[in-house]
Amino acid sequence: MSKLVRVAVDAMGGDHAPQAIVQGAVDALQMRNDLFIFLAGREEAIRTELAKYTYPAERVQIVPATEVIETGEPPVHAIRSKKDSSMVAALGLLRKGEADAFVSAGSTGAVLVGGQLFAGKLKGVERAPLAPLIPTAKGNALLIDCGANVDARPSHLVQFARMGSIYMESIMGVKSPRVALVNIGAEEEKGNALVKETYPLLKACKDIHFVGNIEARDIPAGQADVVVCEAFVGNVILKMYEGVGNAMIKKIKEGMMSSLRSKVGALLIKPALKATLKDFDVSQYGGAPLLGLKGLVVKSHGSSDANEIKNSILQCIQFKEQNISEKIKEHMNTEEER
Repeated sequence: MSKLVRVAVDAMGGDHAPQAIVQGAVDALQMRNDLFIFLAGREEAIRTELAKYTYPAERVQIVPATEVIETGEPPVHAIRSKKDSSMVAALGLLRKGEADAFVSAGSTGAVLVGGQLFAGKLKGVERAPLAPLIPTAKGNALLIDCGANVDARPSHLVQFARMGSIYMESIMGVKSPRVALVNIGAEEEKGNALVKETYPLLKACKDIHFVGNIEARDIPAGQADVVVCEAFVGNVILKMYEGVGNAMIKKIKEGMMSSLRSKVGALLIKPALKATLKDFDVSQYGGAPLLGLKGLVVKSHGSSDANEIKNSILQCIQFKEQNISEKIKEHMNTEEER
């Protein structure tokens, strides 16, 4: 048991819970023998879903919880008042050390509040950012922050840049990842007060490869590996990314079916197109980790299907193997000593 990576999953969180959550968990278990999953939520509903599959029952444990935190509830109140919710039950396992990681597709606000309350921030970390991977023409980039800190200060953005750089190097294997600051122009003097104050701080940061400002249109081209911004901007970028991607895929499909000639052409290019579009499928990257915490907290999209849940769970194994939290802790402590 000690060699297994133990992941506590909020089985009732998300638009397609518990069906997609349980299916994703079973898929993950079938892919890895070093994985143990706690499914927190309404026991009868979870058992009904599990009964649909063949899975290693010895590596699954149901953690009964009768309540569900809904998306529209005030996060702080929900976490404090719904002690028997699936999210709180799963987070409790993380706090007690019985789980190595926590995954939820539930309320983002509740995950942010609960994650920081139950796991706690690492020493030296001012704010914990949400950091999803986004597809680009040159691979993946890390968008940090995408929704956790809408009133960030320059010192926060510097820490985001440093944590994001550690993530991309350790998890994604990108050597000396390029770090860029989101702005309305490439020039150093452009932008609002926040980015103007942050730019020289990043420029003076010796432990990151800062390449300057980046405009939103250059993000999909892959001009940076770590894209730094405060949460309001990051969330707009992420949602626009997803919306444009879905719209483009829809229009491409419509165009291919518009005539007999296009249908014949579609059959010819289907394998290549499918492989290309897969690169821009955000579900294959799993969820967004809340970096800078003592424990691993991963937030999946509310609309997550089984594939994204599976990848969010598998992502936790890599995090555990690479000791990301410990690396961030060491990095922040080193900076404090300078």
